[in-house]
Amino acid sequence: MPLLRPRTIRGQLMSGLIIFEVLVLAVVSVVLIREQRRELQYRTDRRLEYQASLLAIQSSAALADQQYSTLDQVVDAANDSPSIRAVQITDLTGRTLFSSDPSMKGKLTLTPRERTYLRDLSKPVIFSSTPTTREAVAPVRVGGAMKALVWIYPDDTLDRIELRRLLTVTLLSAIFGVAGCTVFASLMARSIAKPIGVLMRATRQLIRDPEDTSSFPLAVTSANEAADLTTAFNLMVASIEDQRAGLNDTLALLDSMLANAPIGFAFFDRRLLFVRVNQFMADMNNLPVSRHLGRPVGEIFSGQAAELLRQSIESVFETGQTVENLELIGEPTAESGACRSWLANLYPVRTGTQTVRWAGIILVETTERRRAEDALRRSEKLAAAGRLAASIAHEINNPLEAVTNLLYLIRQTPLDPVSSEYADLAAHEITRVSEITQQTLRFYRQSTLPVMSNVSELIESVLTLNHGRITTLQVDVCRRYDRDVQLYAFAGELRQLFANLIGNAIDAMTPNGGCLSLRVRYAHSSSDSGRKGVRVTVADTGSGMSREVQRHIFEPFFTTKEATGTGLGLWVSAEIIGKHQGIIKVRSRDGIEDGKPSGTVFTVFFPSAIESPAV
Repeated sequence: MPLLRPRTIRGQLMSGLIIFEVLVLAVVSVVLIREQRRELQYRTDRRLEYQASLLAIQSSAALADQQYSTLDQVVDAANDSPSIRAVQITDLTGRTLFSSDPSMKGKLTLTPRERTYLRDLSKPVIFSSTPTTREAVAPVRVGGAMKALVWIYPDDTLDRIELRRLLTVTLLSAIFGVAGCTVFASLMARSIAKPIGVLMRATRQLIRDPEDTSSFPLAVTSANEAADLTTAFNLMVASIEDQRAGLNDTLALLDSMLANAPIGFAFFDRRLLFVRVNQFMADMNNLPVSRHLGRPVGEIFSGQAAELLRQSIESVFETGQTVENLELIGEPTAESGACRSWLANLYPVRTGTQTVRWAGIILVETTERRRAEDALRRSEKLAAAGRLAASIAHEINNPLEAVTNLLYLIRQTPLDPVSSEYADLAAHEITRVSEITQQTLRFYRQSTLPVMSNVSELIESVLTLNHGRITTLQVDVCRRYDRDVQLYAFAGELRQLFANLIGNAIDAMTPNGGCLSLRVRYAHSSSDSGRKGVRVTVADTGSGMSREVQRHIFEPFFTTKEATGTGLGLWVSAEIIGKHQGIIKVRSRDGIEDGKPSGTVFTVFFPSAIESPAV
């Protein structure tokens, strides 16, 4: 008895029998319908050929006897045949002479396909006017010469009905055949598929709850393929149970390490998409873990950091080698303009076949460390600047004393008013230079006291010193001063501040010139609770600055003037403004990106009611 049992399952048996029956019926139906179509086509062509020849002979006799009324009767008689839809007789130019449709008489009704047969024909021709329509044309000869053409348009309605009946019979046969096979296969496979059903229900229960193995081991009640499959599943579930305890401990350890480690962990697949991210990296990127999974590197990181990280991940997959101490620098943030930085180590994660399946990354953010290093470098630069400035100032002091004594002797001699004014101005500037050198020697420890100063006069003195450059470059100076604007400050340092701002504006307009706008007025601070003070604006129409340059202009030794600049002017200016508790704002446009006019505007606000500036 066991040998008589079929060793197949229910679905395979039913589907195999049904597919086989459908294929057999389909092949038989196609062959039968094709042969029937050929037979119908052959009979139609022979009938059309006969009808066209007969109608051509009758038309020839009528035309020879010039009995045109007889032609109408011939056409009408031919049109009465159930296999003919329409008949017409045309001359050799295609004009209708006689037609079953009287309205077409005398008209050119032939299609382009039919016009190809307006020639000397030796016998009737059967052709297809459309992919599904056949028609016949026969020559009408009188005395051996072709005088006209007979056109017959068949009516294939009866043929279509006959073919449709054949299709119906074939379809019904297929339906009954498939139904019979289905019933037969179902009856045979019911007993065979029962063990498979039991195994399927137990497997589904295990899928819904992997911890529930109460359905196993399953009883083996047959000796076919289902029995072998059931035995294999029993062994597999037993093996899973033995391995689950150790696997759970390992997974718990790994999850704890990934979740609680104070560094970022992530894994990428071969499409360079995130497949696993720990919470520390998610917090580092200010995004939830779900926003990382399935996303490419470029959506989490940006700019050069994303490109470098993408190349490194591809290298891990291609070579299987680690990438160590990869430094990533992000794009400047819109809020602070600072760049974030990370230190990454990438390594391959291999499967049992030693192929690299994932690429892992250990990421540590080094932004604060880089900031500390930058601050240390800036401190070293400042210290170097102080030593250099003190050394230079010490060397300048000696000739300054000699020039001061010479000016004193010159002023003791009689001078004309103009020379006396220039001597006074020179003595004033020498005094300012002396103050600057003393201030440098003390590293900006003020050696004099602040006084009330006229801001407009300080600016005018700076313009006087730059009068030659302004005239040579043809710079238009636009002055808008409020009268008697006074400020309690160090006059020498303010003059140095204005000299730096105006000198930079003139440099920006070299060599094409432009417009230098200066404005001095009493105002209120827009960012300090409306505090009263003095606002000074220096604007130019020069080359302007890019956003990247604007982020660094107040750093020491940063310059865009190449060999002619020191990078200390605006840094010193910022120190002077900070000493006077002031605020400086910069607006600039280089005109390269949007094509608009370029230029720069420096706005400095000094509060009036302040404590004495720090010495």
